[in-house]
Amino acid sequence: MIKKILVAQDGSKNSSAAAEFALWLAGSFKATLNGIFVVDRVLLEGPFLYDLTSSMGLEPIVNFSGKMRETLEQRGEVILSEFKERCKKAKIPAETILSSGVVAAEICKKSKLSDMVVMGRKGDNEAFDTGMLGSVTEAVIRKSSAPVFIAPSKFKPVKNPLLVYDGSDNAADAMRIAAELARVTNRRLSVASVGAAGEADKHLVDAMDYLKSYDIKGVFKELKGEAPVEIEKYYREAGHDMLFMGATHRTRVVEFVLGSTAEYVLRAVTGAVLVVR
Repeated sequence: MIKKILVAQDGSKNSSAAAEFALWLAGSFKATLNGIFVVDRVLLEGPFLYDLTSSMGLEPIVNFSGKMRETLEQRGEVILSEFKERCKKAKIPAETILSSGVVAAEICKKSKLSDMVVMGRKGDNEAFDTGMLGSVTEAVIRKSSAPVFIAPSKFKPVKNPLLVYDGSDNAADAMRIAAELARVTNRRLSVASVGAAGEADKHLVDAMDYLKSYDIKGVFKELKGEAPVEIEKYYREAGHDMLFMGATHRTRVVEFVLGSTAEYVLRAVTGAVLVVR
């Protein structure tokens, strides 16, 4: 059951969309939100080097690192205040966390006491990211102990979710979340599986049996071929707007978020993605 959701905030348009999705999820699950802003330690290391120049007889920059930290903390307080005000207007209970350190590490640390992490595909420094996922988002997906919900840049309530199920433990956890969201939002849930002859069909039978207790409408589809390619193709052709999946090393589906296929799939999968690892 999803009852506490951690939402990464950095003032970017992507984190604003993440907040909207988090509000929608919290309202659906009747959950509490925790907004987190992390003062990036990396941004403080450069100024520290400038401070060092003063001790070497070069042009001094007095307490530049301290001033930078103060500025970033003030910015974080403003962003979190705005986040909490949005939650108040939506009547969603919320708390805020102002932290400092390596951004992804701090988010992962707080994820240990959360049921889900929500964040944008890219953050405030997206101009410096070269892939379809921001470096912080990718690091959180790899290390978070909680499922990670990757929000697209514009908010729209999810209407046509797709679950990729391969029989792994992580995929089973993703299925539980997908089923619960489909139930509380009265959505139909599609389930797709890719595998060797007979294997995918068995996974679909297991998923069908599990979902009976949720009393939701389901569509079950066996896909054949290369998993990342077929998942993206079915997602697009069936008009899905959210993908649930478990990251597992048992199949090539793991490449979707943790390997070379990631950029190819995410270029086409423009909707929300929830990953369980």
